[in-house]
Amino acid sequence: MTAQEVRLCGLLLREHFGEVVEKVGTHLLRGGAQNLRIIIHETGVPLDLVKKSLCVLVQHGACVFSSGRKGAGSPTEYRTSCDRILRILRYPRYIYTTKTLYGDTGELIIEELLQRGHMTMSSTVKTVADRLTQNMEEGLCMDYGEVSNAFSKLVETHFLQRCPPMVAAGAAASAAPATPATPGTPAAPVSTAPPSPESFPDCYKVPHMTLVGRGKRQLCSEDGEDQRNAKRAKMDSQAHGDEGICWQVNFERFHLHFRDQAIISAVANKLDQTSSEIVRTMLRMSEVTTSPTATCTKPLSANEIFRSLPPSYNIARPIVDQYLTLLVDDPMEFVGKAGESGGGMYVVNLHRALANLARATLESVVQERFGSRSARIFRLLLRKRHLEQKQVEDFAMIPAKEAKDMLYTLLAQNLVQLQEIPKTPDFAPSRTFYLYTVNQLPTARMLLQNCYKTVANLIERRLFESRENKRLLEKSQRIEAILASLQASGAEPEQLTEVEEMITATEKQQLEALRLHINK
Repeated sequence: MTAQEVRLCGLLLREHFGEVVEKVGTHLLRGGAQNLRIIIHETGVPLDLVKKSLCVLVQHGACVFSSGRKGAGSPTEYRTSCDRILRILRYPRYIYTTKTLYGDTGELIIEELLQRGHMTMSSTVKTVADRLTQNMEEGLCMDYGEVSNAFSKLVETHFLQRCPPMVAAGAAASAAPATPATPGTPAAPVSTAPPSPESFPDCYKVPHMTLVGRGKRQLCSEDGEDQRNAKRAKMDSQAHGDEGICWQVNFERFHLHFRDQAIISAVANKLDQTSSEIVRTMLRMSEVTTSPTATCTKPLSANEIFRSLPPSYNIARPIVDQYLTLLVDDPMEFVGKAGESGGGMYVVNLHRALANLARATLESVVQERFGSRSARIFRLLLRKRHLEQKQVEDFAMIPAKEAKDMLYTLLAQNLVQLQEIPKTPDFAPSRTFYLYTVNQLPTARMLLQNCYKTVANLIERRLFESRENKRLLEKSQRIEAILASLQASGAEPEQLTEVEEMITATEKQQLEALRLHINK
């Protein structure tokens, strides 16, 4: 965890949940696992606000709690991590991916669960059906059954999962059978790690729900507000068979989908669309049987791959074998061969493919910032591992002065490292080899930190611009509301023009520049 990560997490918490939640969340990030009394003492926030902040963080999966490090009876400790909070940056991508795969219904289901953290299936179905009905033509309604089917599909493909059952802190430790301690033997450490959802057998089991009906439109009149709230409270109090079973978004499944799509896209760009479809088929066949942390997929025979290809791809079996051989021989090593049975056993090298994608990203960053010659030197060092300055000049075919300047520029930006190998213990420069090299993993982490810093700077800039132009933004919003009401009431064009002229040309230019900054 770095300072840039903590800064970005604090800005995200402030933007989505407010300043109090930001204060509690950043304190947990910096201080690690702490109990309630320490949090109140060190943050100076009142007890009720700390409890509400922790509830918000737990509700959205940004914070977990467990029994204290001293075992049963010790105060409950709360902890959070940057990875859980930085998921907020990917919320739009989660929603867009679901819309692409499952349409508008799946999009709204994921959106509701991301906004509220976790919900029961019945309340999610009713909320989504009401929202879809509101956008339909008059007389049309969304049936609860259609939304339930979309929800079930998301669970079947593991994009949604049950929340692990809540167990009071320390209950697990007290429920465990006590074993007599042997004299002279140290006591076993108490595990305080929260259980994962996959550790429960019913994680992806959809309960039988007795919810029947259609979505309802919201009443436009204010007189019906009290009636609507009372009716909604009455409906929510009814039993639908899924009480106490809450659902949450399975972020790890989305990340695996993003990984697969990145590999497929890279194969399509490197080779062609048919090769990418073969890799897509291999990933789809092994997505259930392959562990999320596996270095490669389970071996698949060429016969299985050929039979599982989409019918629209009318490819003969010898052509499929040629494509598989081409993928195996490719330097990027997306696909590997694991045996000869069944026409050949093939795997997708997941970790190696991701490493090659990260390497290609590093090369593109160097080329965009420092030019094609610097990128040539960078690729040369990645391939040769260690080179002296004279060797870099010769292999890259760049004049000595230019190569020296480029190497020193890359060295100053920490994209290239210099390793000294002395011939004698005194490290005399005349008897020392100076080798340039690229450490891919630290360099990738450095660029990732730069990305975090850039996102945090953009958020702070947007907040600053919004504060500085608050009056202009409020005026624009008021005029837009007046125009919307006039258009709804059928006003004449002269009236609309008169209202639009309330904003001067200078203010319009300022608004355009402001929206350009805010939408970055």
